[in-house]
Amino acid sequence: MRWRVVGGNMLKSLWSSLAMVEVYGTVFHMNHGNPFNLKALVDKWPDFNTVVIRPQEQDMKDDLDQYTNTYQVYSEDLKNCQEFLDLPEVINWKQHLQIQSTQSSLNEVIENLAATKSFKIKRSKNILYMASETIKELTPSLLDVKNLPVGDGKPKAIDPEMFKLVSAEPSHAALANRFWLFGGNERSQRFIERCIRNFPTFCLLGPEGTPVSWSLMDQTGEMRIGGTLPEYRAKGLVTHVIYQQAQCLLKRGFPVYSHVNPKNQIMQKMSQSLNHVPMPCDWNQWNCEPL
Repeated sequence: MRWRVVGGNMLKSLWSSLAMVEVYGTVFHMNHGNPFNLKALVDKWPDFNTVVIRPQEQDMKDDLDQYTNTYQVYSEDLKNCQEFLDLPEVINWKQHLQIQSTQSSLNEVIENLAATKSFKIKRSKNILYMASETIKELTPSLLDVKNLPVGDGKPKAIDPEMFKLVSAEPSHAALANRFWLFGGNERSQRFIERCIRNFPTFCLLGPEGTPVSWSLMDQTGEMRIGGTLPEYRAKGLVTHVIYQQAQCLLKRGFPVYSHVNPKNQIMQKMSQSLNHVPMPCDWNQWNCEPL
């Protein structure tokens, strides 16, 4: 099988399916300076079956850094996809890595590859939410206004004397890392620092001038790594931060989406209060470690 590298100008050619949202969001970043130095591989062009977004080889020097060694995958042909991912030029299966996709059907492909490549898998499956404005722009057929929550999607006001909305700073990465479900280690903290330096991120400073709530963005364009200090929860702070971030991204033309753990009822209610709609496909991540 032959493969081809294509440039960031492929954006308009990509949006053919809701399941491509991660690839679409990543290529959006590639079109705006490509701060994570990513490249897109396809099996053929322009009528591709499979596309993989991945870092450049020179950036994947740490075999244990699954955060840097992350791939976004979309395919319309699972047999073709398995053959494509099997190529060493496409994925380095000797490394610790992550594969992200909104296609649950890729699970079978990755399990088949695990059997032949000898690696173990840990899968995370979450609910994908998308802002109603993004759905109207990209997939209007999915938007049933009758199912939207009542209201304009704006959160309750917060006390401006106590809380100040600012852009997150790299020095805030350690705090965000401590509360991130997928983080809590040195490599994840470096990843968060890199996201803060390169993408639109927001946080609320509390009365002491330090972050109490935050929402970041990753290289796929997803609003991610949000949280609030325990003593400041149940005050609507993270709702306020996420709303402000979403408004900023919509003005810049970003697709606005995020994922929520199926067990996290609070964040599900918050997402829907902002008129972010649960999608029919899932957000999936496969952590792969060689045996």
